[in-house]
Amino acid sequence: MFKPLLVSTAVALGSLAMAGSALAEYPERNIQGTIQWGEGGATDNVARSLTPHVEEILDTTIVLTNRAGGTGVIGMNHVMNQRADGYNLLYGAENPLLYQLMGLADFTYADMHTVNIIGQGLVVIAAPADSPFDSFADLLEHAHENPGELRMGGTGAGGLPNTVLAMINAVDELDVRNVTFGGDGPGITAMLGGHIDFMPLSLAAAGEQIRGGKLKGLAVVTTDEIEALPDVPPITEALPDIESFLPWGPFWGVFVHKDTPDEAKAALEEAYEEAVASDEFQEFLESYGAESLNLNGDEAQEYLDSWQSVTAWSMYEADAESLETTPEELGIPRP
Repeated sequence: MFKPLLVSTAVALGSLAMAGSALAEYPERNIQGTIQWGEGGATDNVARSLTPHVEEILDTTIVLTNRAGGTGVIGMNHVMNQRADGYNLLYGAENPLLYQLMGLADFTYADMHTVNIIGQGLVVIAAPADSPFDSFADLLEHAHENPGELRMGGTGAGGLPNTVLAMINAVDELDVRNVTFGGDGPGITAMLGGHIDFMPLSLAAAGEQIRGGKLKGLAVVTTDEIEALPDVPPITEALPDIESFLPWGPFWGVFVHKDTPDEAKAALEEAYEEAVASDEFQEFLESYGAESLNLNGDEAQEYLDSWQSVTAWSMYEADAESLETTPEELGIPRP
């Protein structure tokens, strides 16, 4: 009677040893990286600039695929439904922290494991180069006199442009037509073609177009001028009361399924921390108008909690009726 038991135990221990050996050699094959926004946007640019450094450290290939749509829901849902083995990464932005508030999905980053919060971007309100507006104050005055006339580029409920609009409407009134795109890149293309009048964008996505004279910066969503766009006024010049929501900006991170083996999580965290800290990627972030964060573990979670608190409550105070629930009902504390 004992022989079968001993054999079964030996097989089980052997299987565990093989699994441990496989994890010790992680990664053994290519890794799939899903970018939850479209090509040419800030998340896409950051992901494609960082990934080669990670590939070198891990000695593997990370195959990047854009899965845009649903304010990033499609890409995140795809990764969450893959095997929890460390071979499917999500390159995401801030949007999932608002999914439950907006009624877009029943999951957030709390349902994944944070590998690294890479960095945070600044926000600029941009317009076509031939726009009749030279500042956000000019645009706001026109919008007051012509409600519903201006076309604002957006990326869907909970996206960066719509969140900035919510902050503005929390302290003023900006009545515009919202034209939705699959990310920063398509929105910029539409603006270059004169199909929309303005769009709040990450400086990472729009900075070069503004400095090159193809777009015009109307305001940076800060309390002071910034070195990267010295001639663009801070939004507080037009809206002093919006200072209570600042500083604020989009961020980019890397995530895996929460049930990924600890050994794979640790390997990924170490690799991304080293890659983000590399001189070449730090130079990229600086030229891109972004701030390096390079957070994992408890520090990453504290950052996510703080960002969610500030943003969710500002959206609630701006337009509570448009939300599916309240920050309080979701257990999100006031900032």
